[in-house]
Amino acid sequence: MEMDEAPARLRTKPSWLIGKVSARSHRLIGETMAAADGHAYHFAVLAALDEFGPDSQVRIGQRCGIDQSDMHKMINELTEKGHVARTPDPGDRRRNQISLTAAGRRRLEELDTTLTRVQRDVLAALSATERDTLTALLTRILE
Repeated sequence: MEMDEAPARLRTKPSWLIGKVSARSHRLIGETMAAADGHAYHFAVLAALDEFGPDSQVRIGQRCGIDQSDMHKMINELTEKGHVARTPDPGDRRRNQISLTAAGRRRLEELDTTLTRVQRDVLAALSATERDTLTALLTRILE
């Protein structure tokens, strides 16, 4: 849908605009990540492990907002690619601890570069200052 085809009342509603930008972003991220043999969830999991260190699959999913039914698949994919490792949790042998591997750290850097490029493309109409302001405002809304 072209913007000028949408009713003016819709075009003035921030929630509608955020939804449209979100849909465009998700589409571009999905296409770009698929071309890079990746998934946005892979980036989220790897980023969480890089920032917070080894953790349980459940806790990683909670940090990233990923449903547990999807987490199992993501961890399996990342394990098969050598980006994460599963080891028994020393505090509870019934549970696995997921950790970032050296290959996973390199993959995180690749995906970060890819996602940064998509962000720049999605927000190309904004200056760097405007992008920073938008990020700050969206963060405030979510706090």
